[in-house]
Amino acid sequence: MAEPLRFVRPIAASTSSEVFEHLRALIVRGEWLPGRRVSENEVARSLGLSRTPVREAFIRLRQEGLIQVYPQSGTVVSPIDLGEVEDCQFLRETLECRTVALAAERCTARDAADLKRLIERQLECCAPGREAEFVAADDEMHRRLVAISGRTAIWRVVRDAKAQLDRVRHLSLENPAWIERNVNEHRRIIARVVAHDAGGATQAMRKHLRNVFQSIERISREHGEFFQQVSAGP
Repeated sequence: MAEPLRFVRPIAASTSSEVFEHLRALIVRGEWLPGRRVSENEVARSLGLSRTPVREAFIRLRQEGLIQVYPQSGTVVSPIDLGEVEDCQFLRETLECRTVALAAERCTARDAADLKRLIERQLECCAPGREAEFVAADDEMHRRLVAISGRTAIWRVVRDAKAQLDRVRHLSLENPAWIERNVNEHRRIIARVVAHDAGGATQAMRKHLRNVFQSIERISREHGEFFQQVSAGP
């Protein structure tokens, strides 16, 4: 592998879930490009771990479509699958538009204060170089809205299904105007939720979730290496 892998936290207590989250982030953020060869042995050695948690993490990465295993050639990082991006968009729109309507009906004064703080956090993360922090703050807002709806298990379903969409999101955030647009859309969603306007919240959420498709053509043109079909051959 081109460079050693390290955890922010000590690796002595690392579990397969921590290994998975670490490797998933490398792929989703674009630090590992499609076509890059990855090896359980090399990852385990780089992290100072046994193969067991790494093997389990690789299984989950393959389930999310982030790596592909070729029996004769090894394991490589997958290209972005636009079909899966579209499927995730369909799933998110179906589930989050329903849950945001429930959130609008159930939002308390404390919930409203929490949501406004999350917007402030996003504004703090708008500076260049803080794109990963912005995505985390973005996800936290969506997770919080689902929690307010009372359907907490829904976020786990969304989170587990959106790996390919997250890769597109990270590429889109290279454009500062896109980040500003996201924050403005989040403000509109939260304003409707706080106002207990279920219909308005649903409409604002649907518009927000569909906007990623307005940038896919540009992103795939500018970052063809992420979307092209990658050969596993030597």
